[in-house]
Amino acid sequence: MPEATDLDVVRQMLPTTPYGAGVREIKAPTPLDVSGFEGCLVRNPDDPAEWGILYKQHATPERSRFTVAHELGHFVLHRALQNRFECDNRGVTSGQFDGRNIEREANEFASNLLMPLDLLRRFLGDQRKVTLHLLSDIARTFEVSFEALCLRFIEATDQRAILIHWDQGFLKYQRASRNARKTGAFVRQLESAQEPFAGTLAADASVVQCFDGEECSAAIWCAEEGAHMKLREFKHTFVNRDRVLTLLLLESAEPRDWDDSWKDECVPDTSDRFADSGQFPAH
Repeated sequence: MPEATDLDVVRQMLPTTPYGAGVREIKAPTPLDVSGFEGCLVRNPDDPAEWGILYKQHATPERSRFTVAHELGHFVLHRALQNRFECDNRGVTSGQFDGRNIEREANEFASNLLMPLDLLRRFLGDQRKVTLHLLSDIARTFEVSFEALCLRFIEATDQRAILIHWDQGFLKYQRASRNARKTGAFVRQLESAQEPFAGTLAADASVVQCFDGEECSAAIWCAEEGAHMKLREFKHTFVNRDRVLTLLLLESAEPRDWDDSWKDECVPDTSDRFADSGQFPAH
């Protein structure tokens, strides 16, 4: 497998490309120990041609790496808007500027930079054989968190797939793949504070991990699925056991003509953005 993206090389290279026009240097990232702080991109007030990146001192290596890539996204996409971008532990999923969600855009940039879709699809190979073992191995190769890789898998896969994050026993979010959305597959929510459904791995506290998955009726999770449809449920419980990831891989189904919500715009891969100017991220 190719090596993970070298963020130091990307950081040093950017000022030499059109994406860094007018910038002489992006200083090496510096850790900062401040409560609630996640990351920051800031312009030197005494030297407009110099920018710097700060990141949370005690974050995991994978989280620090994503934060630095996120701040590089602000540099490439948003630095003309303001001279300072600071994110707390919620800021990476919010932040508006004239109607644009610049934090989401920076997250998309970071995902594309660290987990290029072409490489991810190559690693996935025969997607009918996907397990959490495989996704965990790919996460280690890309040097990203397991959750970040699972979210990226949802973007990359041709399968009908749904990722669910449970926090303290309640549904925090669900993400569906393109083909899941095309066929109207989604996890039914019966109440605002949705708990895992009875009879599922997610609801079984005695099952901590299930990386190979177990087959069950798709209708247990997705009410619109036919009684004959099956899915494979996977489970990962985080170390402190207060959070759980559920991955559902559903059998193939025909698109539903009435549902066109899947026709969203694809986010350009970072490799494509660099290639347009003859530059390529380093791996």
